[in-house]
Amino acid sequence: MSVTEFSVMSIKRFTFHRIMSYGGSQGGRSGSSFRGNRDSFSGGRGSRNGGGTSGSFRSGGGSSGYRSGGGGGGFRSGGGGNFRSGNGDGGGRFGNKGGSGPDFYVPHPAVSSRSPYEVEAYRNAKEITVDGDVPNPIQNFSEACFPDYVMQEIRNQGYDSPTPIQAQGWPIALSGRDLVGIAQTGSGKTLAYILPAIVHINNQPRLSPGDGPIALILAPTRELAQQIQQGPQARDLERGVEICIATPGRLIDFLEKGTTNLARCTYLVLDEADRMLDMGFEPQIRKIIEQIRPDRQTLMWSATWPKEVRKLASDFMSVYVTINIGSMQLSANHNILQIVDVCQEHEKEYKLNQLLQEISNNSEPDAKIIIFVETKKKVEQITRNIKRYGWPALCMHGDKSQQERDYVLKDFRLGKSTILVATDVAARGLDVEGIKYVVNYDYPNSSEDYIHRIGRTGRSDTTGTSYAFFTPNNFRQAKDLVSVLKEANQVVNPKLAEMVSRSPGYGGKGNGRSGGSGGGYSNGGRGGQSNFRSNREGGSRFSSNISVGTRNKNYN
Repeated sequence: MSVTEFSVMSIKRFTFHRIMSYGGSQGGRSGSSFRGNRDSFSGGRGSRNGGGTSGSFRSGGGSSGYRSGGGGGGFRSGGGGNFRSGNGDGGGRFGNKGGSGPDFYVPHPAVSSRSPYEVEAYRNAKEITVDGDVPNPIQNFSEACFPDYVMQEIRNQGYDSPTPIQAQGWPIALSGRDLVGIAQTGSGKTLAYILPAIVHINNQPRLSPGDGPIALILAPTRELAQQIQQGPQARDLERGVEICIATPGRLIDFLEKGTTNLARCTYLVLDEADRMLDMGFEPQIRKIIEQIRPDRQTLMWSATWPKEVRKLASDFMSVYVTINIGSMQLSANHNILQIVDVCQEHEKEYKLNQLLQEISNNSEPDAKIIIFVETKKKVEQITRNIKRYGWPALCMHGDKSQQERDYVLKDFRLGKSTILVATDVAARGLDVEGIKYVVNYDYPNSSEDYIHRIGRTGRSDTTGTSYAFFTPNNFRQAKDLVSVLKEANQVVNPKLAEMVSRSPGYGGKGNGRSGGSGGGYSNGGRGGQSNFRSNREGGSRFSSNISVGTRNKNYN
């Protein structure tokens, strides 16, 4: 199965490569192929199953989707490369609302036999909330009824059980239902939609010359079209690929040029829908979806459930089910120890140096650190300062070329440098093993972004630690941050609580006071002590031993 990637960021590409390695092959650049145990999937356009692998995904209903429900359509780029609508008025070929996809799901006998009480008990234990008539969740991988070579890879990787989003999401996705999944970063949602996509694809007729992708995954990575080599991607698309990962803007470029089309697309994924809307992609998303055939299956994934995402779901899905993992309120990963230092803006550089020193003294040498900074200019400045203090650091932001960003992420992934300074360009989708610490040097503009930033650590049931420098300039976010901390059972810095109690007047027009130099507190995180201390003269001291243990925290 050939795969092409429009994703202009290594973030999504690395995520997708991990999926390919899950199937037994590390994969490559665009146009690489899925493989199971060596030859389970052969590369090349339209291939279905490879040598030696029996069964594949052909069971469960035969071919469907392509021949039914309205035939072709999609984008056409005639003349100047413009969209052509079905009625000539410039609108979408198809209506907004999608239907549902073919049903390939045959429940495992153990799943079908569970009583409503047992199902409810499992959902409660895993904090799974569902809205709609949904199949019972699976409770182990064997109940998912995936092919043998997939199951073998699962065993080889040492996975014990599916994550909650996978346990409930797989039966729904395999049933052809439209789905909204709400789960925090690191929840395993990527496999929740990729494996059903493979099942869906292998139950479709093979691609013919000129066919577009069957599965389309839209993702919110920033578009740098001028800095991307388009040739290989265009050639892959023209040859035909079954799965396409795309940023909305880049996809529209290829569609308008006639490089590909969406006539065969029957499986649509909106990954991190809330982030795409935050980045202003809504017009492009709507333009794309309106060109996709109505008999598609649509899966929308989001870490939050704001009204904008709800509106998008209601506009493009007729009947859908909702899965929520964890609390419906804004929540952070509970595996992350969150430490907030209330300080002045001018103190942050010194405090960062002290923090890095303590992490170096008390943590494993290969522990990776991501430092989030507000602007591209400040990223460069902070990186220079860190290097001046003797720490090896890399930086990444939107002005970096794709080649530079690939190089940076490769070195960071390999541990050649354990410190990465970045803007929010790396906040989502970045899946690098060994990230133990996230530092919010500049606090983001919303608690949603804060949650996504710190979600780079504490992934896949590991633990992590986040630090945030919170200044009077951030006072508008104080109330939401306190809510996030309380929901995650974190102890709130009294100075942060005081800031909330003094809102909305606190800090207005620069006249607010921070009550001294910053958040003096001590924190016994995971078996050790972690202390920020500062005085009115601006000095501060940080010491920690935070690698393992409990969450007992005391603020002084």
